[in-house]
Amino acid sequence: MGYLIKDTTKEERTKIVAESLGNISASCDGCSAGIIEMYQPYIDGLKELRDINMEFHARYISGKEISERENCQEL
Repeated sequence: MGYLIKDTTKEERTKIVAESLGNISASCDGCSAGIIEMYQPYIDGLKELRDINMEFHARYISGKEISERENCQEL
């Protein structure tokens, strides 16, 4: 089975994301909603997994769009 949008249905993409993330309840830290939200464009057929992961990685490396880091650098 492929992971590309053209090779999957919305239901299959939902299952791929759920299985990839494992325990998505994450009630201990409340982060699961953000992670699931990050992959919603893939589930909806708007962005490939590769693109979402590359965008996340680029923000992580650069620190862009992370207000706490920008504020800390100003001190």
